[in-house]
Amino acid sequence: MKTLSQTWFADGYIDFELKKYTLLAYLQEVNKYFTENKLYPQLADVIFHYNNIIAFKENKKYLQEHFPKKLTGIQLQQLQLLYESMIEDNALMNELEDIINYSATTMKKTINNGSEIYEFIENKISIEPVGIIPLENNEGYFFLCEGKAKNTWVYQYRLSMFEKHDAKYRSIKTEFINVWQHNYVNTYQNIKTELIKNRSEMPNPAVYAVETTMSFPIEETLVPIAKRSLVRYISNPNS
Repeated sequence: MKTLSQTWFADGYIDFELKKYTLLAYLQEVNKYFTENKLYPQLADVIFHYNNIIAFKENKKYLQEHFPKKLTGIQLQQLQLLYESMIEDNALMNELEDIINYSATTMKKTINNGSEIYEFIENKISIEPVGIIPLENNEGYFFLCEGKAKNTWVYQYRLSMFEKHDAKYRSIKTEFINVWQHNYVNTYQNIKTELIKNRSEMPNPAVYAVETTMSFPIEETLVPIAKRSLVRYISNPNS
């Protein structure tokens, strides 16, 4: 997949048509994945670049610190490069502003397309506990089953809390365990029993079944959406 640097819009030669072509080529490939219902890492990548370009636009200090600079000399004693900012060039700044405004608008359309797919798939997912859920449910397993597939993908998960901007958030880390063929022998309860038997580090794990009646790409779409849905389900079990 084509990638963009963090400051792609200000790297190298700053020209509106050139940057427009660069952006459209990138978004064309992203949208190609979206048409295949493959959301990740493409959706997260576009959102990152969108947020970055908005921050670049709104934060003058950030702009001054990250704007391309030209080498003006070398201070030998301190072995430091001296730079002269190009930020006072009005014509250059106007060109950059046009690039940023166009990019933000165009990226937003792609993000909306990806978000619509995300929400559609999310609404097709159901989550149910497998057996009795212990009081401590920050660690356990989830079973992922999609469409008419006869497989059950099993993942171990661990929830943790982190703070950002004075707000608390939950994050989830997962590890793929194995795939079981879903049949009358490998029921969810039997898979759970086998996990407890063979993985003694969790003798009483929380286990959830994450199901959808439709078929979507597993790694690029279902797993990321299932993870976020599971975090919300565990955090707000009554919602």
